[in-house]
Amino acid sequence: MVVLKLIEELLSNPSYYKLKDFTFESGEVLKDLQVEYITLGEADYDSKGNIQNAILYCHGSSGDFGSIKRIKDLISENSLLTYKKYFFICLSGLGSPKSSAPSTTNLKSDFPNYSITDMANFQIVFLKEKFNINHLKGIIGNSMGGFIALTLASKYPDYIDFVISLVSSYKVAGHNYAASKIMNDIILSDPDYNNGKYTKPLRKALKLASKTMYTLGLSREYYHSLSNKEIDEGIEELSSEGSLDDANDVVYINNACHYYDIEDELKNIEVPVFIVAINQDQYFPPELDAIPMSKKIKNSTMAIYDSELGHIGSSDILNVEKELKEFLSGVDSNEC
Repeated sequence: MVVLKLIEELLSNPSYYKLKDFTFESGEVLKDLQVEYITLGEADYDSKGNIQNAILYCHGSSGDFGSIKRIKDLISENSLLTYKKYFFICLSGLGSPKSSAPSTTNLKSDFPNYSITDMANFQIVFLKEKFNINHLKGIIGNSMGGFIALTLASKYPDYIDFVISLVSSYKVAGHNYAASKIMNDIILSDPDYNNGKYTKPLRKALKLASKTMYTLGLSREYYHSLSNKEIDEGIEELSSEGSLDDANDVVYINNACHYYDIEDELKNIEVPVFIVAINQDQYFPPELDAIPMSKKIKNSTMAIYDSELGHIGSSDILNVEKELKEFLSGVDSNEC
């Protein structure tokens, strides 16, 4: 697949940009915040020099700019949103260590606490400064990236033409909230955490915290099909990867998600929204998230499919290709 080769080449050589300054919801201002990003496709300009075919991809909480690989089948040469027609932009968001985060700014726990709204505004400021973009054709958001996409659509109704929300929700609640809260509690309880002023990596705490998330990523059916030995190996692999993270980065991004709740703002969304959910998703079960969300967004379309991959099964989005094609046809016919 040509698109996958192109993405892999981009991943090995991302671009970087520094924002002049960025104002957080708290009023705090930081200058020269780094943004890591890639683009795929060619920008199409109107008569006034504005890019009119830009689509923003927003990654999940543990992802970065490279997470655009999740939708490679959707943006391939002959697919519905081919990079041959659209100009895709994907950046490592606010809080990602490859852009600007507590760890990479060396501010540690003096880094401003940020919200999902801050993460959304970070994208807007970057798009304006770097590309002079004041309007997007669309936004595709996966998991936490869906939080950002829906927040943008609710706060800035005229900013985009359509939203595609993948395995996401309008709020963090229930078991989802509890799991990440426990994760933070484990990190904060480490005596070396020192209110975020630790002097050495908190490998043990991060490893243990990562283990709390192991059983949520895939479907219950998938875990049940594994031997106990395979489960042990999976837990060890996940926790070992998690131990390489930075403690403040993890705590900050979890806190941002904990306060995410735009239920009352969904009524402000004017653009068409395509909601994709997976029956076996343990983070956002359709009956608790996608279905009620679809009822609260007046111009939404929903598609649900089965995947043993559970939450990470969003890479199989072409399971709902027919429904997505109908949705995009409607967007075009409305000339959004």
